[in-house]
Amino acid sequence: MARTTRRSTTHLSRRLVQLYAGLALYGASSALLVRAELGLEPWGVLHQGLAELTGISIGVVSIIVGAVVLLLWIPLRQRPGLGTVSNVFVVGLAMDGTLAVVGELDGYGFRVPALVLGIVLNGVATGLYIAARFGPGPRDGLMTGLNRVTGRSIRLVRTAIEVAVVATGFVLGGSLGVGTVVYALAIGPLAQLFLRVFALPEPTGPAVTAVPGITTAPGEPSTPAPPLGSGPVAAPAPGQAILPQ
Repeated sequence: MARTTRRSTTHLSRRLVQLYAGLALYGASSALLVRAELGLEPWGVLHQGLAELTGISIGVVSIIVGAVVLLLWIPLRQRPGLGTVSNVFVVGLAMDGTLAVVGELDGYGFRVPALVLGIVLNGVATGLYIAARFGPGPRDGLMTGLNRVTGRSIRLVRTAIEVAVVATGFVLGGSLGVGTVVYALAIGPLAQLFLRVFALPEPTGPAVTAVPGITTAPGEPSTPAPPLGSGPVAAPAPGQAILPQ
């Protein structure tokens, strides 16, 4: 019994490490895309546009937008997990922290590698935190909630959300460019690859929810790659971006 409890505790600890490492790395990778100045991911365009408009740091804007999106879960009857709430704060803080350390980059000799590194690390981060199975990010939960309420396909709902987000962000001064296109094409395959790399086996014996004070996301499946729904978001089809926020 004690051995089983230790295994469950170890499994939970690894999930928590993956969750917060993934969220922190996601914020850092997003900061590299900002420094590359070659175009941001869809929600990054909105965050940057709002930051330009308000004078607030882009990381803080990310936190505010994440909190507002999370409020939209209420009428959609979505239930957040630990990862959902953590996502709102950790990504923005990591982003601002990285921007404070990594200064502006001069020339394509620095900016192009920063773009490539940012996209690859974004894929690693996505695999880490989604494989931890603590719930989807606020923006992914908005997508799955609208999918359930409207009956429209995930692809259609996601496309509509991202077009609206990118258009609004661009009008506000957010950065669109080749990096936006490369990100959209690359993040799906990268996320799918790293979801497999970081997939966690299910522990034998009592579920990890037996540990006091920690609960898994509602509807959490028993397979390493979770499906779309109120639980964590599944790996996207190649070419389809996945938003870990």
